[in-house]
Parts: sequence; structure tokens; C-alpha cells
Amino acid sequence: MKNFLEIVEEIKSIVSTEFNGRKIYDKDVADILGISQMNFATMKKRNKIPFGELLDFCATKSISINWLLYGQSPESLVEATNRFFMVKYFGNVNASAGGGADADEEEAHGIEIPHEFVIMLGGERELKYIEAINVSGDSMEPTFSYNDIVFINRSKTDLQRGGIFTIRTEAGLFIKRIQKRIDGKIDIISDNQVYSTQTLDPSEIEVIGRVVSRFGSVD
Repeated sequence: MKNFLEIVEEIKSIVSTEFNGRKIYDKDVADILGISQMNFATMKKRNKIPFGELLDFCATKSISINWLLYGQSPESLVEATNRFFMVKYFGNVNASAGGGADADEEEAHGIEIPHEFVIMLGGERELKYIEAINVSGDSMEPTFSYNDIVFINRSKTDLQRGGIFTIRTEAGLFIKRIQKRIDGKIDIISDNQVYSTQTLDPSEIEVIGRVVSRFGSVD
């Protein structure tokens, strides 16, 4: 997959005709994607791909996301398109990596997954369990950042081995690292060490599913 800088240069090339020959700067790309210049600079430094914004950009420009991310020509995608993969994407649902979040109304849209990415989600047999949502907050930095799109496998709810899960408590919907204690209680852990660990009884937690990817592997 192309890195952040390569994708930015592709976007500059795509929109060049709209700037009447004027040089296109990074701040112009940030404006086009609807990203603040501060967040754009952070993404550039960390090579953090803004997948959600790129999906919107590609839809507006009628461009294949596979071409933008992987350089695959439309012709090379014909066979893959005949076997395209879709998962449910709840674009208005935000699982907090901070103070708790949820949505009053869950409306699902289809999000197309590149063929190369399906294996990261566990293979074709797992796709029926996969749903995608957004991240808000910073308590899971650097593992997840604000506006990341994460993929959840709703069939994986066993907390015995721990891992990163989407859970619901009385405070809202969260993405947290989960660890089961010897006494049976559950530690709710933030990767950002600024946040303290919370301990809850299993009866206080609804496990939505295990976070399996964010367009990349999850530790």
C-alpha cells in the first residue's frame, strides 16, 4: 500500500486542473479532505492514512480506492470486482477511546474492502461477522487515533485471552484493551498511559466484539 506522502501526491495530481496551474500545497489537500492542518501534520509525521476521508474523496471523484491506495488499474480490478467484498459500516457510530460514545440511531452502509485486506479480517468466512465503526478520543493512542475506522468481529466475544474489544458499559461504547483478572473481574486498559485502568465486574460489560483490524493488524 502507498504511504501517506505518496497518497498526498496522487491527490494533488487528481485535483491539479481545479487549481489553474497554481502549486498545490499540503494545506490544500488537508482542506480537500476536511482535515485540520494540525491533524494533517500529525498524520504525515506518523504515516497515518485517513481512510474515512479518502473513501469520501474517492466517492466524490468517482475514483477506485484500490487505485489510490494500491495503484491497481481499473482493468486489473475486473476479476476482483466480480468477487468484491462488502462489510457493514456504521459511519455515525463512534466507539470512544476516551470518554464514552454511542449513537442514538445506527444506520449501516456498505464499505468495499480490497481483496488483499480480507485476509487481515480472518478470511472470507469471517466477513459475515465483521462490522466497521469510527474511533473517537485519544486514550488508545498510539494504537488508534481519532477518526480511525476499525473492524470488529462480533462473533469473538470471549475475554479469556484478552485483547482489544469494543464494549458497552453504562458510560457508553468504548474501544479498550481488556484483561481478565484471577478474581474474575475485568481490567479496562487504555494504551495511552495518561489514562488509568478501570476494573469492572463482567456483569457490567456487554462485549460487542473483538477489534481485528484498522486497515492493518491489531496487537
